Amino acid sequence: MSGPVIAADVDDLVRRFVRPDDHLHLAATHSRPNALGYALCRVFGDRARFTVSTTGYHSSAHALTLAGGVAKVVAGFLGDTYPSPRPNPLYERVAEGVPFAFEPWSLLSYNQRLIAAATGAPYASTGSLSGTDLLTGKGDDVLLVPDPDRPGEQLTLVRAMHPDLTLVHGVCADEDGNIAMVPPLGEGAWAAYAAKRGVLASVERIVSAEELRAIPDRVVIPGQRVLGLCEAPLGAHPQALRTAGLAGVPGYLDDYAFLEEIADRCRAEERGADWYREWVLEPGSHAGYLARLGEERRRRLQEGEPSWQAGRATAAAAVTAAAAPVTETAEETAEETPPSRMERLIVLGARAVVERVREGGYDTLLAGIGSSHLAAWLAAEQLRRGGHAVRVVAELGLYGFTPQQGDVFLFSLRHAGTAEQLSGIPEILGGMVAANPRALGVLAAAEIDESGTINTSMTADGRWLTGSGGANDIAASADCVVIATASRRRYVPEVSYRTSRGDRVREVVSQFGRFRRREDGPGFRLATWLGPDEGGLRAEPADAVREFAPDRPGALEREAAEAVAAYTAWSAPVAGLSAEKPVTAEELRLLRTLDPEGRYR
Repeated sequence: MSGPVIAADVDDLVRRFVRPDDHLHLAATHSRPNALGYALCRVFGDRARFTVSTTGYHSSAHALTLAGGVAKVVAGFLGDTYPSPRPNPLYERVAEGVPFAFEPWSLLSYNQRLIAAATGAPYASTGSLSGTDLLTGKGDDVLLVPDPDRPGEQLTLVRAMHPDLTLVHGVCADEDGNIAMVPPLGEGAWAAYAAKRGVLASVERIVSAEELRAIPDRVVIPGQRVLGLCEAPLGAHPQALRTAGLAGVPGYLDDYAFLEEIADRCRAEERGADWYREWVLEPGSHAGYLARLGEERRRRLQEGEPSWQAGRATAAAAVTAAAAPVTETAEETAEETPPSRMERLIVLGARAVVERVREGGYDTLLAGIGSSHLAAWLAAEQLRRGGHAVRVVAELGLYGFTPQQGDVFLFSLRHAGTAEQLSGIPEILGGMVAANPRALGVLAAAEIDESGTINTSMTADGRWLTGSGGANDIAASADCVVIATASRRRYVPEVSYRTSRGDRVREVVSQFGRFRRREDGPGFRLATWLGPDEGGLRAEPADAVREFAPDRPGALEREAAEAVAAYTAWSAPVAGLSAEKPVTAEELRLLRTLDPEGRYR
C-alpha cells in the first residue's frame, strides 16, 4: 500500500485533493487547520461552493467567508471568541442565508454525529436539543422517536455526519501519514474516521517513522486515513498549538493581538476586505504568511510571551501575586476604585456558585465563555481557599485546571499546563457533565425568560448572535447558574430563540441581586439585593433612576421591586429578600488578579 502524497505546501495539497463542491470539515483538535483554510481561499476564491463543518466558525474562518466560496456552514458557534464571545457583523443576516446558509447545533450533539459516522452507525442518540429551537430546520438529520423504556416520551436521534474530507493540523507526522497530536484534543480523531475520502493534514514537522514508532500513544490519526500532508510551521496560527516538546517541535500560544485585529477589522467599514487582502491574498503562500508575521513575533509566541503581554507582568508573576496575602495597599486600591457593574455581576455570580457548591455537593464546574467563566474561576479560588476543592473544566478537553492569572481567555493553552487531565469534548460534555450528577453549569445569556430558557442565538429582529457552543448540552443535563447583566432587553417575557432549555436553571444572577427559582410557583423571585451604593448600577432606560432610602421601613423591598421593574421585563416577586454584603476588597483583588487588564470590567 502506497503512503500519502507529500505536498510541497498547503496550497499544493489543496489543489491536488479538494473539489469545489466538497463538504470540508475543519477539525477542532483544540487547534485549527488555519493554514489550510487560507490555502482554500487562495486556490478557489469565490469559485467554490463548499459546505464547511466545524465546532466553532470564528477568527481565521472568516477568511473563507470573505473569499465568497462557502455555500453552507454547519457549526455550534458563529461569531468571535476573543476577548469575549460576541457577534460578528459578517453574519448578522445569516438567518436569511447571507452570506451562506447556516445550520446551528450544540457542541456535544455535533460531536455525536461525527462519532456515529466514525463508528459506522446511522444515528446517535442525544440528550441535547430537546425543548429548543435547535431542533428546527434540520430535516431528517434529527428524528424524534418513541422511547421504548418510557411510554409517552421521545428520544432524539441525530444523523451521522460524513464530510468528504477532514482537514487537520497536527504536531508532526511521518511519511506514512501517521499524525501525532497532544491533548487537549477537542473532537479528537472522530472527524478523521468520519470523512468519506479521508484526511488532508498540515503538520509542524514531518519526522522519520522511527521517531513516531517511539511514541505510538501520541499518534491520534493513523496514516491509513490520510490522503496527503505537508509541513506548515505555525499552521494553526493565530490559534495556539500544544506540543509538549513532542519530537522537538516547539509549541506556541494564541496570538491575541491577531485575533483582536481580525474581529476589529471585520467590524470596520471595509468588513474585513483589507485584512483578507493583507493576510491571505498578498502573502501568496504559507511561507509568505510567516514572513509577514515576522521572526520576532513568531519567537514571542513560541517562547510563551504573546504579543498582547509584551512589556507587562508575566503570568508567573501574576500567579505569585495571587498567592500573596492581601496587603493594605491592595485593600486601599480596591476601595479607591469601586466595582464596576460587570465586576458586581461577576462577584455576585461567584457568591452564588460558592453557595451552590457548598450546599448542593457539586464537584465540577463547567462555565460558558464570558463573564460566566470569570465568576466560576473566582468561585473556585474562593472555595479552594476555604478548603473545599472543586474541579474546573472547559468543554474542549481541560479537566481540573487552575486558571492562569492574567490570561482571561477560557480556552488558553496556558491553563492546560495546570490541568489534572487533558482529553476532549466527548469526555467533558459527555462524561464530566451529562453523566455526572454533581456537575454545575455556569452560563451566560443574551436573553433569558422567567422559565429560565436561554437565548444566545438570535435577536427578535432576526440578527444572528453567536449560537450555543456547549451551553445547550450543559443546560440539558446539569443544574445551572446563569450570569447575566439585567436589562429589559435581556430579562424578557419570552426569548426570541430557544438556544438552551431552562428547567435546570436554579439561579439567575444580575448586577443588583440574585433571582432564585420559586418553590411556590413558576418562575423566579429576587432573593438577594445589593444596594446601589457600591457603584456601577446604571439605569435602563434613563428615566428609571430611583431615590434609594434603605433606612425607611420596607425600603429594601420597595427599592428592589422598583429595580426589578426598571431593569427587567419580569414579574418576579421580592418576598423574603435578604441583603447582600458589599463587595469586599478581597473579592475585588482576587477578580482583578485574574483579570488585570480589565477585559471584563
